Amino acid sequence: MNQFKLEMTTKGRGLINITNEIATMVTQTKITTGLCHVFLHHTSASLTLCENTDPLVLKDLEAFMQRFVPDGDPIYQHIYEGPDDMPSHVRSVFIQPYLLLPITNKKIALGTWQGIYLWEHRLDSHQRKLTVTVQGE
Repeated sequence: MNQFKLEMTTKGRGLINITNEIATMVTQTKITTGLCHVFLHHTSASLTLCENTDPLVLKDLEAFMQRFVPDGDPIYQHIYEGPDDMPSHVRSVFIQPYLLLPITNKKIALGTWQGIYLWEHRLDSHQRKLTVTVQGE
C-alpha cells in the first residue's frame, strides 16, 4: 500500500481538474491492479468525477449548484464565515469528499470523458489537503 499527500490552493469557487496529479501518484506505485482512494480533508469542498472535455459542463454544474444551494439563503443560521459558509457545507454533503477508483494496467481506469475534480464551494481561495491511498498488486 502507498499513501500520498496532495496540497493545493484553490482560486475560489469552481472545479479544478486534478486528474494528472492523481494519475502520476498511481503510476509511481507500479501497482498493476488495485484501487485508488482519494480523500479530501474538508467540509466546504468536494471531489467528483466529471466530463473533462467541454469546459461549459463545469460552468453549467456551478450554475445548477448555485440555483440548488444559493448563497445567503435566510434559512441558514450558521453564517459565521459569511453567506457562502453554510451553502458550502450543504454542497459538500451532496457531493462526496472521497472517490474510489479502479486501477487497471498501472493506470486509473477512467471512462473516455471522465476527469477527477476538486470542487471548491467557497468563494475565496482556500488551502486544500488530500490523502491518496493506492493499494493492489
